[in-house]
Amino acid sequence: MRTWIRVLRPVHRRSAARKAVDLREAESFIRLYCRENGGSPEARLREVVKEVAVHGTYTHTPEELAFGARVAWRNSNRCIGRLYWRSLRVRDRRRVTTAEGVALECVQHLREATNDGKIRPTITVFAPDLPWRRAPRILNEQLIRYAGHRMDDGTIVGDPRNADLTDVAAKLGWEGRGTRFDVLPLVIHPGRGKPLLCNLPGDAVLEVPIVHPEYEWFAELGLRWHAVPAISDMCLEIGGICYPCAPFNGWYMGTEIGARNFADADRYAMLPEVARRLGLDTSTERTLWRDHALVELNVAVLHSFERAGVTMTDHHTESRRFLKHLEKEERAGRVCPADWSWIVPPLSGAATPVFHRYYDESELSPAYVRHADK
Repeated sequence: MRTWIRVLRPVHRRSAARKAVDLREAESFIRLYCRENGGSPEARLREVVKEVAVHGTYTHTPEELAFGARVAWRNSNRCIGRLYWRSLRVRDRRRVTTAEGVALECVQHLREATNDGKIRPTITVFAPDLPWRRAPRILNEQLIRYAGHRMDDGTIVGDPRNADLTDVAAKLGWEGRGTRFDVLPLVIHPGRGKPLLCNLPGDAVLEVPIVHPEYEWFAELGLRWHAVPAISDMCLEIGGICYPCAPFNGWYMGTEIGARNFADADRYAMLPEVARRLGLDTSTERTLWRDHALVELNVAVLHSFERAGVTMTDHHTESRRFLKHLEKEERAGRVCPADWSWIVPPLSGAATPVFHRYYDESELSPAYVRHADK
């Protein structure tokens, strides 16, 4: 097999700001692309080498970008919902280099992905980092996040996970209503200059009120959650190129909301209140009051999303789907990396088939990664 890695040359002087593309990574990706899509990589590799020699980077074709984004999902070792990786809709917005442009496209991303509740897996890929230019970044962990308002007595109203981001937004001039479910604005850091705040319009944020199929009092808890989990603080890395602004979404698995967001002690911490309303004995852990309350929380979440017509899956179904995905990848001769601690659901883990086996923990590329300079 011919190799191209030896031809790396000093790049254009503008590359001093950021490092040039590693040709070994570029070659590995091009060969992967051609292996799975057909064609010979040699001619394409010659083009890449010439581009990198002059500019320190190269440009993916639209087909390479779409393939790379989908394979990054396929390689995501913490994601249980990879069976449909080929269905990811890729919105190529690499021409967008301004914070204002990113804000507008993120809003459109949410509208298209929401799709009246029939959630569509979607990624919007903005401009990459270049040797001479830092691309915009989104500071929000997800496009839709609820504020965490710090009170004078040290308590937090809302989601404590987002208290720091709420502080940042407030310093930039944002004023929320002070409720437990204030949708935070996007905080977008341009390549240069000050961050931009973008308030999300109501038609871009579909929310689901949480009720229970049996307990009418559940509505009195005032819980709600947004329909689209769009991760926005990770870099999409393809063949040595980093796209630091590439928000992507699938749809929720119920336990992400019912067993983590609502239940975790450092999030909304709803288990004691639900247990109290259920009349459970909380004087000792041996009554398993937490387990009982946790199940009812998850029943409410699944019921509410189904009633609202919003796509959501349960952890038992998704576990079986993941093993189906694993089998398909093995038949294709590919490694399917998985982090056991993330693949096993946070509710009734041992009752799901993904609990009872080990997984390959390899880190493959393309990938979604977090960088310290985000």
